[in-house]
Amino acid sequence: MPRLSVPNRYTPLIIAALLAIFSAVTAFWYPAFWIVAAVFVALTLLGMRDLRQHNHSILRNYPIMGHIRFLLEGIRPEIRQYLIENDQDEQPFSREQRSLVYQRAKGAEDKRPFGTQEKVYEAGYSWLTHSVQPVHFNNTDFRVRIGNPACKQPYDASLYNISAMSFGALSANAILALNTGAKMGGFAHDTGEGGISRYHRQAGGDLIYEVGSGYFGCRNDDGRFNPEKFAATAADPQVKMIELKLSQGAKPGHGGMLPAAKITPEIAEARGIPMGFDCVSPAAHPEFSDPVGMMRFIGLLRDLSGGKPVGFKLCIGHRREFMCIVKAMLETGIVPDFIVVDGSEGGTGAAPLEFANHVGMPLVEGLTFVHNTLRGAGLRDQVKIGAAGKVVSAFDIARALAIGADWCNSARGYMFAVGCIQAQACHTNKCPVGVATQDPLRQRALDVGDKSHRVARFHANTLKALGEMAGAAGLTDPTNFEPYHFMTRRGDGQMTEANDVYTYLRPGFLLDDGDDNPIYRERWARANAHSFVPPEGR
Repeated sequence: MPRLSVPNRYTPLIIAALLAIFSAVTAFWYPAFWIVAAVFVALTLLGMRDLRQHNHSILRNYPIMGHIRFLLEGIRPEIRQYLIENDQDEQPFSREQRSLVYQRAKGAEDKRPFGTQEKVYEAGYSWLTHSVQPVHFNNTDFRVRIGNPACKQPYDASLYNISAMSFGALSANAILALNTGAKMGGFAHDTGEGGISRYHRQAGGDLIYEVGSGYFGCRNDDGRFNPEKFAATAADPQVKMIELKLSQGAKPGHGGMLPAAKITPEIAEARGIPMGFDCVSPAAHPEFSDPVGMMRFIGLLRDLSGGKPVGFKLCIGHRREFMCIVKAMLETGIVPDFIVVDGSEGGTGAAPLEFANHVGMPLVEGLTFVHNTLRGAGLRDQVKIGAAGKVVSAFDIARALAIGADWCNSARGYMFAVGCIQAQACHTNKCPVGVATQDPLRQRALDVGDKSHRVARFHANTLKALGEMAGAAGLTDPTNFEPYHFMTRRGDGQMTEANDVYTYLRPGFLLDDGDDNPIYRERWARANAHSFVPPEGR
């Protein structure tokens, strides 16, 4: 562990304590100074209380000064109303979105008065069509079974789980709080590609073991895949599914490197890497280079895991390449149990600006494409689809389910639940609330006991809201949402049914000689199960 020192953020507390002593001594000659001494003693006691309390991370990291945030938050609605922003400004999450998570995580009132603030007649406004015969749900623990006929250990996953975030990107306390909350709520926690740390294991919450190109936790010294290590890790009953990571939405096609200086003994333990060397995650997997090879690798992972659900995660780029993968499924007969579609609006601790802003397909288009390609190839009933990318509300989940998802994952939503304030300092190791940092003092501010309950409450209250939305639509289960349940305002002011834009295409159409859906057919004709390389003329 690094040597602890007194950070500058404790300076106000130290100054208050020194002035309290000085004022008390001076008061023996000038009694009026007892009043000054009382003020500084009160500030000192307040600062000491801030360090010891467990409800507010910001106060534990910034004693005395942290109260300024709560003071400003108290008058923020007035300042915002007259000077700054509205609740819908997204940078990248709006105040309305963040407040919704905070309220549900705390179990506080999440209703709002006086009607919507949405501009309902502007282009892009979406709404759910409701029924005159709504349905009431007594149980909102909605689940989906993941595992096709080749799977020996299917998993009944919640419809809303924690998306991939590695230990190292998040602090030990954040990982522990997330997994403890997942254990309380009975939902899954994706490990991220950084391996399974001791903090993932401690609480015993369900895990989705993500295997990235660095094969952390299942690698040889040269960085190649180690079957024996993988089998040992996958055999853990806590591991419910295996996810092969091809790319992530925030920086698809971009590898990574963790400098040796940032590798702690705990990170090295989780990743199975030596101390003192840079840790490289290649942009591409070294174990396969073509679609058929990828399917065979997935088959190997399924066998080594004892038949647990195995799938892969990607952000859609070249659509033809995804079709190459689907053709390889048909040729090899190896069909993954699930695919997670990560939208380009997804988050990360650090990404090049060009990648974050302009590389990869957004979730709605990517999800629709994956869903319809699997339908066209006759495989949709064998493959479950997860969706990730700024999914923080019940409406977000319902819309994703309607256009093809079977369940949803969220990373930043659950980060808000453990106290993230969107400081956007994840890459600096100076997260003010101890979520995205390895600084032992900063992460100490995140109280695992309090935040784990918030994670569980956020999950439960979001699914409760999802049940209310499904019931309002007259559905008996949220998985029955379809595109026609949603309407969208077009640029010309007219409304259109989502079914007209995100249509479910005909099952098996890619396998016959029809002429419908020519855009899909043209790419399908150029897709090759044995190579990702495009044919001449693309």
